[in-house]
Amino acid sequence: MSTYQTNTSGDSSVTPQVSLTGVVERITFHSEESGYTVARLQSPRVRELTTIVGNFANIQAGQTLQLQGTWKEHLQYGQQFQVIKYSETKPATLTGIEKYLGSGLIKGVGPVTAKRIVAHFALDTLEIIEQDSDRLIEVPGIGKKRVKMIQRAWVEQKAIKEVMLFLQTHGVSTTYAVKIFKQYGEKSIAIVTNNPYQLSEDIFGIGFLTADLIARNLGVDPASTFRYRAGIKHVLGEAAEDGHCFLPQPELLTAATTKLTTQEHTSTADAVLEVLRTMGVEQELILETVEDVPLYFQPSFFYTEQNLAISILKLLERPQTVDLPRVRNWIERFTQSHKITLSPEQQQAVEMAATQRVMILTGGPGCGKTFCTRTIVALWKAMGKKIALAAPTGRAAQRLSEMAGIEAKTIHRLLEFDPATRGFKRGVDEPLPHDAIVVDEASMLDLFLAHSLIKAVRTDAHLLIVGDIDQLPSVGPGSVLGDLIKSSRIPVVRLTQVFRQAQSSGIIRAAHQINRGQYPTLETISDAPVSDCLWHSGGFEPEHGVQAICELIRDFVPSLGFDPVTDVQVLCPMTRGIVGTRNLNQVLQQLLNPPALEKPQINRGGDMLRVGDRVIQLKNDYEREVFNGDLGVVGSIDSTEHEVMIQFDNREVIYDYADLNELGLAWSISIHKSQGSEYPVVILPLYMQHYLLLSRNLVYTGLTRAKKLAIVVGSNKAIGLAVRQNQVGKRYTRLPARLGGNTSSTIHQS
Repeated sequence: MSTYQTNTSGDSSVTPQVSLTGVVERITFHSEESGYTVARLQSPRVRELTTIVGNFANIQAGQTLQLQGTWKEHLQYGQQFQVIKYSETKPATLTGIEKYLGSGLIKGVGPVTAKRIVAHFALDTLEIIEQDSDRLIEVPGIGKKRVKMIQRAWVEQKAIKEVMLFLQTHGVSTTYAVKIFKQYGEKSIAIVTNNPYQLSEDIFGIGFLTADLIARNLGVDPASTFRYRAGIKHVLGEAAEDGHCFLPQPELLTAATTKLTTQEHTSTADAVLEVLRTMGVEQELILETVEDVPLYFQPSFFYTEQNLAISILKLLERPQTVDLPRVRNWIERFTQSHKITLSPEQQQAVEMAATQRVMILTGGPGCGKTFCTRTIVALWKAMGKKIALAAPTGRAAQRLSEMAGIEAKTIHRLLEFDPATRGFKRGVDEPLPHDAIVVDEASMLDLFLAHSLIKAVRTDAHLLIVGDIDQLPSVGPGSVLGDLIKSSRIPVVRLTQVFRQAQSSGIIRAAHQINRGQYPTLETISDAPVSDCLWHSGGFEPEHGVQAICELIRDFVPSLGFDPVTDVQVLCPMTRGIVGTRNLNQVLQQLLNPPALEKPQINRGGDMLRVGDRVIQLKNDYEREVFNGDLGVVGSIDSTEHEVMIQFDNREVIYDYADLNELGLAWSISIHKSQGSEYPVVILPLYMQHYLLLSRNLVYTGLTRAKKLAIVVGSNKAIGLAVRQNQVGKRYTRLPARLGGNTSSTIHQS
């Protein structure tokens, strides 16, 4: 029997503590993040259920608990028992044992299996599972495979409980207990005790702040080198999330000193600098001095950026001999036979694709990038080249394939990810076997993916990089497309002419107006919808915007023939706030996928995940072959196996409960996460609440995600501010300089 200390607030010295014993009848609310729980307890010889409130490391219906705490009178909910400490004992009745086993405690045992086990072993059930579990084979319907599963799960849940108790005691969220156990196994407590900051490096979702809380509770000296190193890495990690490949010393010192200062400890720039010097000597960080300014890189960033430049320069070195008159003759015959006309810019791009090893094709919507790319692919086919088409996301690859008429793959599939090595099979030693490669949506390429791709291109192959330079830069670090153009080392064709058939689209007109810094022409939604680009004022307050979005999805969008569940995507500038993705996801989930008896659901990290929900992958998961930004739908939830099935396009992917923090609701997503995707209908809320992030390329990117209809909801002031704001955040990169171009500047302005 283990005793757990809860974190309920309240002055227990004033109100005397009392004891309470009972069986958990049901869980009203349980936060995986904090452990805060509201549950109903059945106490012996008490007719009514008792409401208990406290922080529980792990709680299941059917558990028998001995509680210590105080009685409190809640103004709305009446009398409640505030739990201060609790311990768990084995259930003593057949009903209690059955409910305990069938509560989801053990993977592989649901209510039906629990009933069979208890019917066979009665009050000896738990002792047999603990001491003689091979006898489970005696139970009808349980085979050897299920017995092994139950045995493993029983041992694991016992170990997990110990880990959860330890972590809960030391301030870590129970959400990550299973992940910690899966990462470290029985060594979990030893590793966390020795260096809790290791968690922030090894486990997705546990950052420096959580590790720091654990360390403080364990009594780790706030001036320890462990802590300072972790804090410095954390600052560089936060910078990478903002797109930076490094930080100059002054910014790093300021940020790290602030991060490492607490109420009990004042950090200094000198102390941080001393640890930085040590980390540099030990190669934990790479120091590069440019214009007398020390720049600090995480090693992987430094070497990846350096090697990316080397790979590009090798491609550019290889000479290319082509009969240009013959190419021009082919273009003339092709355009005549297909009754098409190329603009001078497009003609230049097609010729360049034949004569240059590497080239960039950029331009806004309606300027003919797709048409130009299709012509280049046809030329390469005529030249007898083996062609590969790739894009960063599955949806972008699918569009590229439809456009070119040949198969396109995600870059990850093209490079053949190998789960055994957690790396790509294709690279310098085993390059791609293709003579010509098109990579589309190149604005999404971050530093690491670009390096993996380009180092796998043969030095005698052609590489066509296609992307819209006016879109947001990649979610990941670097600004590869912009850096390549800025270096002036790679030939670039920028398409600027908007073709006649595209000029009728309000979305395309508005996008180009925004790019020019002009307030876009948006038809008021109250008028007859003759445009595909509309505006709804949504009131001046964000609360009114939420209401307007719901009314549009519920009433207006269906009136135009669109399915509000499958066709509409709400794109937000940010996650926080009333019209941010977090709040809108809760609101839209209730509107579009409300709870129902036939829809299983699970509460993870305070968020409800329900069958039918649209979800987004939040990190690259190479083993499951799903990647950051992929959208799917919850297909099923198996409470017995502790698994959730997500439908991604035509593929089913299984997640263990412990890995659900890789997923988020996607009824509303950030504009950044929408890159490379298109949706029939886009609703774009823009309010002054978002003013810190409002920018020209943010709105431009969001608007151009719409295929058939874009609706801007918000204030004129916010739209105007976004259009005027063209000074987006700086990204620290050195790629242009490493390519030999623009060496005077260390900072790339995305």
